Amino acid sequence: MDDMLALTRHLPEIEYAPGEVVITEGGESPGVWILVSGSLRVTKNGKEVNTVEQPGALIGEMSILLGVPDSATVEAAERCVMRYATDGEALLTSDPRIIHLVAVGLAERLNFVTTYLADLKTQYGDAPGLAMIPDVLRQLAQQQGPTALPGSARDPNPDY
Repeated sequence: MDDMLALTRHLPEIEYAPGEVVITEGGESPGVWILVSGSLRVTKNGKEVNTVEQPGALIGEMSILLGVPDSATVEAAERCVMRYATDGEALLTSDPRIIHLVAVGLAERLNFVTTYLADLKTQYGDAPGLAMIPDVLRQLAQQQGPTALPGSARDPNPDY
């Protein structure tokens, strides 16, 4: 994502202290952030789901592209420097190289998820709780819109 840093060098930089929130799950920010240095913690429903450490990584692009509220909370895990585009949509459409990098990043993430789910299915077969993997993979492959709703159809209070 070094190219993203080169393409966004004109944007202002903001420093975040450890624990400082960049994006709040359910919020509606029109902007996009680009990580210059440091580490970010991503949580969803209060559970840590990812750490972002790669310079040039975008934050907030999914909400802009889908036109939905922010899907996770992102906070500085350590001191971070980030670039900020107040109009995320304008940034994403300002240069075909930018949206290409975004598309590649999203494709990499989708490839990781589908490979991981397929690997779980291979390793554990139809173990309790994993029998739904073929349905999840099928839905991922066929999802063309409208925007998927968050969550799942599983029992929120299973007996296990």
